[in-house]
Amino acid sequence: MMRLLIVDDSNIIRSRIMRIVLAGTLPGAQIVGLARDGAQAVMMFKAHQPDVVTMDLTMPNMDGVKCIEEIIAINPDVPILVVSALADKATAISALRKGARGFLNKPFTEKQLIAALKEVISNDE
Repeated sequence: MMRLLIVDDSNIIRSRIMRIVLAGTLPGAQIVGLARDGAQAVMMFKAHQPDVVTMDLTMPNMDGVKCIEEIIAINPDVPILVVSALADKATAISALRKGARGFLNKPFTEKQLIAALKEVISNDE
């Protein structure tokens, strides 16, 4: 059983990740929360204790880098996959330094998302 929290300010992206994950390509995957911003993500993380998090970087209220920092402070072992259209390498590197385990560029294919999720999960074992 893999409990996933999806964090993205775009409803389209949240729905897309959810559809791909629930399509059965990741057996036992369960969506425990869909957060629109970092502040909501931290609250959901505390409430649901997910096993994996997908994280956008550019969001209102609290950006992804700050959110990663807060989530890692709660659980330093949780695998976080950054899913972002951000071409800014410095921000991506910052996210990885704060504790994210992987990075996936938007737009992404179903195969790319599943491969990236499997990679951050397997790094955890």
